[in-house]
Amino acid sequence: MEQKQLERSNNDMQPSSESSEQHPYNLTNELAKERTRAAADRTLMAWMRTALSLIGFGFGIPTIVKAIEPTRVALRVNPHLFAELVGLSFISLGMFGMAAALKEHRRILKRLQKERYIYESSKAAEIVSIALFLIGLLSFVGVLIRSINL
Repeated sequence: MEQKQLERSNNDMQPSSESSEQHPYNLTNELAKERTRAAADRTLMAWMRTALSLIGFGFGIPTIVKAIEPTRVALRVNPHLFAELVGLSFISLGMFGMAAALKEHRRILKRLQKERYIYESSKAAEIVSIALFLIGLLSFVGVLIRSINL
């Protein structure tokens, strides 16, 4: 019963034009597309927050190491160089995340403009996750080597 009422209300709201006869207007589909677009916008903002956090960590790590370094005994490994490399890695990953998020957002919006929406998966989150894991692993190994040399 509810389905018939929804179909009737959708038919009542159809725009009267030639194009609507070729492609029937479906209010439910249009609202679903709008919700998907809004979700894509929220996802883009989440990516931006994550990317800015990574960039902030990238700037903060060398600063923290430089502040702590005078209290430590001189080591064989240059902690400033290591901290700067890790920081630059975070900054680069944040910039890549921003670029990938913008590209993905545009791709979703283009697909939503088509008459028939087809889902396509994205690898951007996986790439950023793998890169972040590798940076963490290298940082762990660097800290481990430094602590062994004490």
